[in-house]
Amino acid sequence: MKPYKIAVVGPIPKDTITTHRGEVITKYGCITHPTIALGKLLENIGTVYPITHIFKKDKNHILELFRPFKNIHTEGVFTDKDQGTIVELNFVDQNNRLEKQTANMHPITPNEVKPFLDVDCFVFVPITDYEIQLETLKFIKSNSNAQIIFDAHGPTTFVTENGERLRQFWKDKDEWLPYIDVLKMNLEESICSWIEDDYTSEELYDENNTAHLDDFAKYILEHGGKMLYVTLDSRGCMVYHQANSNIQKEFIKSVKVENVVDTTGCGDSFAGGLAYGFTVHNNHIVAAQYANVLGAMRTQGKDFGVFKSLSDTEKILNEAYS
Repeated sequence: MKPYKIAVVGPIPKDTITTHRGEVITKYGCITHPTIALGKLLENIGTVYPITHIFKKDKNHILELFRPFKNIHTEGVFTDKDQGTIVELNFVDQNNRLEKQTANMHPITPNEVKPFLDVDCFVFVPITDYEIQLETLKFIKSNSNAQIIFDAHGPTTFVTENGERLRQFWKDKDEWLPYIDVLKMNLEESICSWIEDDYTSEELYDENNTAHLDDFAKYILEHGGKMLYVTLDSRGCMVYHQANSNIQKEFIKSVKVENVVDTTGCGDSFAGGLAYGFTVHNNHIVAAQYANVLGAMRTQGKDFGVFKSLSDTEKILNEAYS
């Protein structure tokens, strides 16, 4: 069997997190979550390639995180620009947070993904509109058969001069959609991708604000996207795709957890689960199940020990969905 290959593209921010319980956690975030989760799932059957820009001073610490996993190859961890990411997250409740960012990763360019064009899947996990260039996705589509999974967290987020991370309307999405196979976002980001407005906290944080989803999904699928996933926090996720010229939608329930320690990185982990499910099983429902499992795992602790081996992950998945 040919080994699987997945590239995970995005920043590795140095995060300072104040949880909804008031506990302060400092760690490296974003693509570290799906990279390590995939490293465990693909042990002995595949390779994971994180692609990112980091500060030179963080290199040894970050490589040490990946060192236990022989199948995580780090030639895509670039320090030549000495431009990484620093983020502060202050959770106001379990799912919602105030965000500040004091440094932006240098954008990932076509030349930087060129050595990885033979992977099965690129999963892009940007956290602002700055880190991933549209030209990079176009380059992959023109030169690779890899599937592209893209998290809308990036284009719906910008950083002010004062370092505030705020929501924005994804005004140029029509230019991006033809180059995205699987688009992933949360409910808040779906509103920012569909309704052009001065967003209020009430609008964005209303978990029942789902009336727009069917029309929004239709638009996405008619303008180039092949699959849309919208996560609904602890409830699960909606999946939209086209079948025989008709738009199909399915709800995949979440994996229930007893105690939530830290939700930072849940969306990133979810994206990693999608990458595994599509690469290994090529099934949109199975992909959602793996995504939900990894998202649930992420809530269970402060470090990367929350992610499990393939056999243990499959056991959790089977218990949740059998």
